[in-house]
Amino acid sequence: MIKGEDKTDAAIILLLPDAGPLITLAYAEALDVLFKPGWPVQIVDMVLHEVTRNQTPTSEDIAAWVKASKLPVVPTRTFKHYQQAQTSGITNSRKSNLGEIAIQEAMNNFALTTPPPIGVFLFEDHKIAGTSFLLPENCRKVSTRAFLLFLEQKGWLPTAADVERKAITNGRQFSRLRFPPS
Repeated sequence: MIKGEDKTDAAIILLLPDAGPLITLAYAEALDVLFKPGWPVQIVDMVLHEVTRNQTPTSEDIAAWVKASKLPVVPTRTFKHYQQAQTSGITNSRKSNLGEIAIQEAMNNFALTTPPPIGVFLFEDHKIAGTSFLLPENCRKVSTRAFLLFLEQKGWLPTAADVERKAITNGRQFSRLRFPPS
């Protein structure tokens, strides 16, 4: 059990979604489920850029939701470096996995905060589940599906399957990966 998972617990838990969960929840028209546990939701600058830089079926919805929800955007050196590379015309600069790297940077900064908040990294990419994505001990990684099931178990969501079904019906290729494995 995550300390502070109950809405009445005083522990500070910060939820940082990666691009995949944002896209899936946007397809399901369910971005607001991120607020169900009562934890502050923050978005990392690089992740926001990843989900809004190109015109996609969800990019405008996510941008509007972030703005309407007044989500704090966490600045990272990763995004700053990416912007500098783009501005200076560097064509061989790294573009893959920058959102995850930026989230890892933000969570490492959590470990340096006193008292350190509990960081919950919400991911969907199957590559992250199987890797040794290094997080400080005060941080957790949770898949979109596991998060939705958690909300259902707590009674904060009628059914996780409905959200998943709606995302798929609306065109999302939702990961079949189950993490943690059943």
